[in-house]
Amino acid sequence: MTNNTPIYPHGNVEEIADQTFMLRGSIKMNPLVRITRNMGIIKNGSELSLINPVRVNAKVEAQLVALGEIKHVVRLGCFHGVDDPYYVEKFGAQMWAQTGGTSFTEPSIDKPLTGGGELPFPGAEIFEFAGTKQPECVLLVDRGKRILFTCDAIQNYGDYSYNNLAAKILMPFIGFPRTTIVGPIWLKLQTKQGENLEPEFRRLLGLKFDSLLAAHGTFLETGAHAAVGRAVDKAFGNKK
Repeated sequence: MTNNTPIYPHGNVEEIADQTFMLRGSIKMNPLVRITRNMGIIKNGSELSLINPVRVNAKVEAQLVALGEIKHVVRLGCFHGVDDPYYVEKFGAQMWAQTGGTSFTEPSIDKPLTGGGELPFPGAEIFEFAGTKQPECVLLVDRGKRILFTCDAIQNYGDYSYNNLAAKILMPFIGFPRTTIVGPIWLKLQTKQGENLEPEFRRLLGLKFDSLLAAHGTFLETGAHAAVGRAVDKAFGNKK
């Protein structure tokens, strides 16, 4: 079993909507910098789907098990996946992801994620970015609140908790201020030479949502659509 991935500081499972939960955690980017990392959790009957999985300590893993059966792992971004094998191997969870990613190729994909395709729970849809170097998508879930789950493309920083001191100092200076943003490193890595991803973000804004849980930062409970709109304007030079 893949059980040697590090467990970094994290919190407990928190409910953010009906049968919808989150967990705030972190990951080391290098020996000096540790940044936030969030996991979404969708409950459907007795089954749990982990969105952008984060490995947790035994106490919090017991909270997950008490909440339901871990049946699905959902990877939204190509640069996330370090903890996916743990949940797939230990709990026999099905792996859901877009095909074509090269950063994390294990575990193998059981169920491909596609726009308009199958999902492990109702009341949800996938939006796929077109034209990126590697696959990336977002998940829109309607549980009373319409919550947008993202990976790296859209991030939100209400505060810098779960970043270590070095990260807290650096964040404002490297493009991660305390607001909603288009991930600057993601945008650079995912934009093909001579092309522009602004039309994809404009297309994303065609979705209706009010809350945002990104894989990095903090949960934005309300006003998320307007916040993402401002982030897109800023990232692409206020173009309309």
